[in-house]
Amino acid sequence: MTPPPAPEENRWSRALREIATGNAIISVLAVILALLVGAIMIAATDENVQATSAYFFARPGDTLAAIWESVSGAYASFFQGAIYNFRRPEFATGIKPLTETLTFATPLIAAGLGVALAFRVGMFNIGGRGQMLVAAAAAGWVAFSFDLPWGVHMVIALVAGVVAGAIWAGIAGVLKARTGAHEVIVTIMLNYVAYYLVYYMLRTPGLLQAPGSSNPTTPPMKDTAVFPDLFGSGYNLHFGFVLSILAVVLVWWILERSSLGFRFRAVGLNPNAARVAGINVKSMYVYAMLISGGLIGLAGVDQVLGTVTTGFSSGIDAGIGFDAITVALLGRSTPVGVLVAGILFGAFKAGGFAMQAANGVPIDIVLVVQSLIVLFIAAPPLVRAIFRLPTPGARQPKVRAAKKKEAAR
Repeated sequence: MTPPPAPEENRWSRALREIATGNAIISVLAVILALLVGAIMIAATDENVQATSAYFFARPGDTLAAIWESVSGAYASFFQGAIYNFRRPEFATGIKPLTETLTFATPLIAAGLGVALAFRVGMFNIGGRGQMLVAAAAAGWVAFSFDLPWGVHMVIALVAGVVAGAIWAGIAGVLKARTGAHEVIVTIMLNYVAYYLVYYMLRTPGLLQAPGSSNPTTPPMKDTAVFPDLFGSGYNLHFGFVLSILAVVLVWWILERSSLGFRFRAVGLNPNAARVAGINVKSMYVYAMLISGGLIGLAGVDQVLGTVTTGFSSGIDAGIGFDAITVALLGRSTPVGVLVAGILFGAFKAGGFAMQAANGVPIDIVLVVQSLIVLFIAAPPLVRAIFRLPTPGARQPKVRAAKKKEAAR
């Protein structure tokens, strides 16, 4: 007796299964889990919750009400600080938090694209900090040292920063291609080299240090080199956001529509097979690091020509080089995913400050939530187990087995 064949899976069931087991749903659920854990920490650190928990068994309603007030108040402040502030009477002022989110997201998107592109080629570019510092130094030097017409000055400073970031990352690509040196070690070491090099220039008169100042800071950028504001002087969002969006389109085209992107993906999947197919793997490593460094350099340019135009110090990277790794992981190394993840982390930065100011929530909780997102993304089986999601491809073997039995009959 042969068992009856398994029923054929219809297209709607197949679509739901693919959605439930895909990478996108894992990323969304990782964010939800991290926010839930963040809610627990917000409640645990709230003074009212701690006070009412002392008599929880006598009056549990007080504790539950305090927990709800603490968590809902914190996340309401997060929304008002990152998306829209309903307390403002006008739409123009109420929407300002969203523009702040996009301002924080601008360098994160550019740097995340650089890290994601390196990931797609099977490389780990951990040198975002150094590449941003070198790019910021090059763009800043052009921005405050030369007197050029508006537009031309901005373009030259932009190109100088992007090229500087590309060259700095290209060092790691060349060393990996020529000597086999691991790019993680090389890029981490280059971070220190870039930091102390830029710090030296900031303390040396005639290089980057502002004339007549003893502080390690640069002069302000000249107006002809500064990115214009997108919505006027009342908002901080600048032209760098448009450049980041264009970078998303460019990276998508490179990876999905160009022959170079095909070679990148082939090397990332299996460099040995790509070598057998006639692809110059060493050249791909160099090209990938050059483009990756240029994108991360764009993030450094965004900082000095758009966000901090009054002069910068050695902390101009603001941790963006390392946050970009998280953005690339959350975005699954896809251009659109990096765009969404960058905006999400920009909201964390903007909303985190609002939570701290309005509710006294420690800003460290936001950092813990970001870390938990990475943890859950790195452990998809854990997310599937918590939400009881099916394993990818669990249904497919049964359907194929049924088709084989029918063909044998």
